Amino acid sequence: MLDEQIIDILLVEDNPNDEELTLRALRKHNLTNRVFVVRDGEEALEFLFRKGRYENQQESSRPRIVLLDLKLPKVDGLEVLRAVKSDESTRTIPVVVLTSSNQDRDIVESYRLGVNSYLVKPVEFENFIRSVSEIGYYWAVLNRPPVG
Repeated sequence: MLDEQIIDILLVEDNPNDEELTLRALRKHNLTNRVFVVRDGEEALEFLFRKGRYENQQESSRPRIVLLDLKLPKVDGLEVLRAVKSDESTRTIPVVVLTSSNQDRDIVESYRLGVNSYLVKPVEFENFIRSVSEIGYYWAVLNRPPVG
């Protein structure tokens, strides 16, 4: 069972600038106790399903939230979302798409696959920081995950 005091966020982001901005926003609101960063969809799936380099990780390292970019190398974000939401062991992990894509087909497909929230990355620095901070605080602190 996940320790109530641990905030686990899996950040799936291939853009170093967006990664740094996201981490800065989370740090600003003390939400970086435990943030795992992976830079492509293949590594995200390995982490979430404890495969490959992550096969020995503990149950307690299961993230409380996934911040997922859609445009990823190796395996795209929609495929990661599909895998997470179709597997019994990961289905209840909240996934928030945080992407630059505001295309209707990406939004519709994300919700069809079970995304919990879809946000287009704001271009303005302060708006980006505020949005990520609010997302992190809500999903990692306020939201009550299912027990079990």
